[in-house]
Amino acid sequence: MKIGDKIRKVRKEKKMTLRALSEASGVALATLSRIENNKMTGTVKSHQAIASGLGLILPQLYEDMEIGKSLVDFQPRQNRTDVFIHNDKASYDMLTSNVLSKKMMPVMLKIAPGGETAVESLPKNTEKFIYIIKGRCKVSVGPEAYILKKGQTLYLNASLRHHLKNAGTEETQAICIITPPAL
Repeated sequence: MKIGDKIRKVRKEKKMTLRALSEASGVALATLSRIENNKMTGTVKSHQAIASGLGLILPQLYEDMEIGKSLVDFQPRQNRTDVFIHNDKASYDMLTSNVLSKKMMPVMLKIAPGGETAVESLPKNTEKFIYIIKGRCKVSVGPEAYILKKGQTLYLNASLRHHLKNAGTEETQAICIITPPAL
């Protein structure tokens, strides 16, 4: 099943119109229509909003998604276009395509000096792995804080309140792997 088919199925089961889902999710009506007709997949952020509008959590929306015939997904650097912006100093670059058909979501986190991500608390049973490539990063998880530098890692239960902050004077870059896919 494709994401658009799944959204349409759940929406109809809940006896919602496309307009009602647009209002409940904050996703534009035209965008919802294109997603439901499998003309576009949308972003993880829009999927989160749609899931919420349908009264679901993101992993429920992704259940029964169509898995491609191959588990090989080569993505040249210049083809990476999906970016999730936390704010003007922090962003995630998606490192793979078709994230809906994957069991994990690898992203490149970039935080400018003085920047930080929003505080997150992802759905229950979501995990996050962080590997610092460049710079220093303060990772706050609940009441604990960890200062990570190049080559260091942290694995956490991402349903706990957490956020990341640049703890140095140069841009922080980290590979983050989130499973199941969630933002």
